Amino acid sequence: MDRRHFLGVTAAAAAGIAALTILPGSPDRPEKTGYAGISPEERRRNRFLNVALTTHEGREVRFYDDLIKGKTVLLNVMYTVCTAEAICPLGTANLVEVQRLLDPRIGKDIFMYSITLDPANDTPGVLKSYAKAFGVKPGWTFLTGEKEEIERLRRNLGYVNLDPVLDKDPSQHSGMLRYGIEPMERWAGCPILSRPEVIAKQLAYMEPRGGRVNTG
Repeated sequence: MDRRHFLGVTAAAAAGIAALTILPGSPDRPEKTGYAGISPEERRRNRFLNVALTTHEGREVRFYDDLIKGKTVLLNVMYTVCTAEAICPLGTANLVEVQRLLDPRIGKDIFMYSITLDPANDTPGVLKSYAKAFGVKPGWTFLTGEKEEIERLRRNLGYVNLDPVLDKDPSQHSGMLRYGIEPMERWAGCPILSRPEVIAKQLAYMEPRGGRVNTG
């Protein structure tokens, strides 16, 4: 698959995140009915909620302003105690290999974020221990927050099943990886258990000159 074909395919496959808008009535952003007449910067800002979160190091952050704005990112949602046939620990282990392949760019021009869907259990201390157990290196941040805010963020990021019964099932949301270049408004996604070298190459394909990645 050449780079032009890849960008077309991933744009279609990731429509859930590419078309992100703030849900009506959000206190984070004024309600919008469309993007006509607003600047590119405002359009980008209105794609994401700016909810308050806490990192596994105990730092308070805002999702858009501190984590997403102006960055290339990889995002997933997870549990430290997994309910989906162990997909969370398998996915985390897989992303450890992605981090290795993208080193030393991680934490410099690419950032990784894992957001817990179980904030009652996954406190900053629990997330820190989880990250340490997997050998996670700097540049990959685990995040928790208020349950209501996490739920709103989950939906905003497109981790939603159109079947309301399935959408209430926690196991339905932890199997996908989202990645994108926020200032270019390029977003795509793939199964979190895709081969690490494939994930790294797909992200590289999205970059202006094909990116830099070592898959050896």
